[in-house]
Amino acid sequence: MAERSALDAAAARSFAAAARFRASEPYRALEAAFAGNAVEDAAAIVLADAEWVGALIAPLVAALADDSWFEPPFRVARDGLRIGTVLFENPAVSIAATVLSADALSAAPRPQTVVVPGRLTLTRYVRAGNARLRLWDAEPMGEDFSAETARPCRPAPDLVLRDGAVVRLDGRTRGHLIESAQSDVVTLNATIRAATAPYAREYAIGSGALVRIATNDDRAARTQMLLAYLRLAQRPGAQQRFAAATRDPAFFLRWGAMREWLAIDTRAALPRLREMAEADPNAEVRAAARATLALVEQRIAA
Repeated sequence: MAERSALDAAAARSFAAAARFRASEPYRALEAAFAGNAVEDAAAIVLADAEWVGALIAPLVAALADDSWFEPPFRVARDGLRIGTVLFENPAVSIAATVLSADALSAAPRPQTVVVPGRLTLTRYVRAGNARLRLWDAEPMGEDFSAETARPCRPAPDLVLRDGAVVRLDGRTRGHLIESAQSDVVTLNATIRAATAPYAREYAIGSGALVRIATNDDRAARTQMLLAYLRLAQRPGAQQRFAAATRDPAFFLRWGAMREWLAIDTRAALPRLREMAEADPNAEVRAAARATLALVEQRIAA
């Protein structure tokens, strides 16, 4: 084990290298490219040529070769199929480099579901591995989307990937899977954050039926957790927080907040519950509010 002083010195070197990285010409060029409002157009221009990636990471590769304790300033994600790292991000866009293992892909069980991730992405296939991109289309997800009445997803024509191809995928209505890669697939992915839908959906490949929904809204998910804490802690002044959250754009947060509010002060929440039962934009929330309203009014009357 290295001594604490050695680890502290390595951390200082890593912080200094990260500062130089963000002040470098390639990094500042990316900042300038995405400084305007036409983020998708800028992403297409950036991905048209991948030469900038080598210039961007070369100093970090050199630092890592010289220092076994060096930590590059990247967020890294890894699963059984791929490893990826975020090269650049700002409030408008995130650019990641990913390597998908062809061996792991061929050994994995055949997928039974496909995800419609809710994100608009542009992907440059630096090395496509002659893979096949399977595609599915799903209905747009409006305010009144209901899992009970959701239409099945539909297969779309496949796409054979080629080295250097830039593919635009609107993940708000389209899902995809990569299959039949003959070698590892190396990609640069630009995710347009402003074009992200609140929810990701998962569909069964065989039937096209909706399987589950998950939120893409970290803010709403954190708020839901904090409201549960406020109820348990019986914090003074929390009523206003519950009331405000029942008007949030995220339908799951609106109903989650109402449930917490009813648990802490049923009578105070009742007028807002009546409003939601009558006019909430989401059919499932309206139905849940109506069913709950009937139970609450019965208990109050009793």
